Amino acid sequence: MNKSQIITYLPYQKPFLFVDGIDSVSENEITGHYTFKTNEFFYQGHFKNNPVTPGVILTECMAQIGLVCFGIYLLKEELNNFSSPKIALTSHQMDFYLPVLPNEKVTVISEKDVFRFNKLKCKVRMMNEKGELICRGFISGMAQILAKAEIS
Repeated sequence: MNKSQIITYLPYQKPFLFVDGIDSVSENEITGHYTFKTNEFFYQGHFKNNPVTPGVILTECMAQIGLVCFGIYLLKEELNNFSSPKIALTSHQMDFYLPVLPNEKVTVISEKDVFRFNKLKCKVRMMNEKGELICRGFISGMAQILAKAEIS
């Protein structure tokens, strides 16, 4: 499975897709990026005349790249016979250090901690273009692969 194929399996679409691309992926780590555009829906009210990306959106971006994309890659063998992976965030713990402003590109790096019984736990971090740490933490999720017959 190549990097662009991973994105096609994502269960998200605009305006709630926070993955522009996957830079690298292996059995132990994934790196991807996203640029927060100035017209994102959440900037309209957070904060008045001084937009900042909400922490929950940063967490979502980290989960989409560092958990869901990574989980899709790790489940690639199962996806050959099945389709429609469902990967849900089950827990997270994040520490935030720097704000993310409109038009800022971020990179998410996720390292596998545990992947067992379709449960994935990762150590994640988000960096800005200067290489500064924006936030870091742990995310976990569960995966369910539905057979094609179960979908219809």
